[in-house]
Amino acid sequence: MRAGVGLLRLEGGSQANWELGVTAKVPMINWQVLATIAAPVIALFVGAWVNRRFETRPILLSYFSHVGAFTHRPPQGQPIAIHTHSVVLRNAGRRSATNVRLRHNVLPDFNIWPNLAYTVEDLPGGSREILIPRLVPGEEITISYLYFPPLTVAQIHAGIKCDQGFAQAIPVLLQRQYPRWFNFTAAVLMLVGLIAVLYLAYAAGAALLRR
Repeated sequence: MRAGVGLLRLEGGSQANWELGVTAKVPMINWQVLATIAAPVIALFVGAWVNRRFETRPILLSYFSHVGAFTHRPPQGQPIAIHTHSVVLRNAGRRSATNVRLRHNVLPDFNIWPNLAYTVEDLPGGSREILIPRLVPGEEITISYLYFPPLTVAQIHAGIKCDQGFAQAIPVLLQRQYPRWFNFTAAVLMLVGLIAVLYLAYAAGAALLRR
């Protein structure tokens, strides 16, 4: 009987030690640390969204939509080389941009679409600029140019500005457009992943300091 009791005690002790060992190996999440790490990250994204959503200034964005060269071969005559390119200008802000000036070192033939009121002014030194009185929030225009060699696109433009500041030239590549729900889900997953990486980095650093 005593031997049986001793066996039961030994088995009970082994089971308790085994459970204790398993419990000790399970990592516990420190929710206070996780909240401390997540709060500034979330605040950064929310602050950027609020600033973008409620800022009241014009934001002029410009980019090249295409640059091309053609060879025109008339039935009678020599082939003629023709250069062309287009510049897209958009007011992405929440306030109208006034007196938008597109300055050119050389101003070739051009067309603005959609049609709007503008003037062309001559500047000292021979340069010229297209003056557009106003671009309302969300308005987008395309300026197309037509010219001949030896003139190239690099020799034409000299900057874009308005009364509120300079336009921002951005590089643009064609890409597939995803639905809004997909973009939102991807943003949430990226935010969660960033928080997880920061927390794991903190946990690893704390473990190294305890050694």
